[in-house]
Amino acid sequence: MALGGRVGQLAMLSALPLVFSLSFSGREWTVKNGDGMGPGPNSWSASNVWVDDLGHLHLKISHVNGRWQCAEVSSVEKLGFGRYQWFVDGAIDKLDPVVVLGLFNYPGSSVGPDGTNEIDIEYSRWSDPNGKPASYTVHTGSLPPASITHQFDVSLSGTFTTQSFVWSGTQIAFSAQHGHQDNNSNNIYSQWTFTDGTNGVRVPQHEESVFMNLWLNKGQTPFNNQEVEIVIYAFKFTPL
Repeated sequence: MALGGRVGQLAMLSALPLVFSLSFSGREWTVKNGDGMGPGPNSWSASNVWVDDLGHLHLKISHVNGRWQCAEVSSVEKLGFGRYQWFVDGAIDKLDPVVVLGLFNYPGSSVGPDGTNEIDIEYSRWSDPNGKPASYTVHTGSLPPASITHQFDVSLSGTFTTQSFVWSGTQIAFSAQHGHQDNNSNNIYSQWTFTDGTNGVRVPQHEESVFMNLWLNKGQTPFNNQEVEIVIYAFKFTPL
């Protein structure tokens, strides 16, 4: 099956429904493809996700035949406590107000329902042009659902950043750095540490899939009517 000329970069695993996968940073990832699915809801196209000849992952929001389509991948393998790093290329401080870049862990049904057991790095103004462009969120690892969010301002001098969190059984330490850094101490522009039990929110305790997505808040049309593309140079996981 041809997907926007990117044959061979996506492999069909099964039919009805179509499921696609790709290899990136030494792991296998499932690619979302279909209409009316969350978050959003949005339409999602497997053609909006590909790995280039240098091994970099591209996520794109496209406008084709009058339809906006988004991009998402999730790791086949579930990962637990450790350091999660994304080496990003993109003007993530200047995204259209309705665009969302998400780098996060999310539970399957065996772990817990939506709104629980989630760890989020998100770059978006959530449709508010005057809103802060980035946030960290922890969704409780226990019922009933609860969450806590830390929002922050960002002003980048370039397009290379490193986004990361270190997840242990008692805390989650988030950080963001200018440039691509293989540590958590150089050129930091944002840090926030969530400690277990803050405002009743508990640290998730179960292994989860890793997600990367680029989508439209509430399925809205971008204010600037422009397509957008973000490149993830690499994803790295270091277990504790």
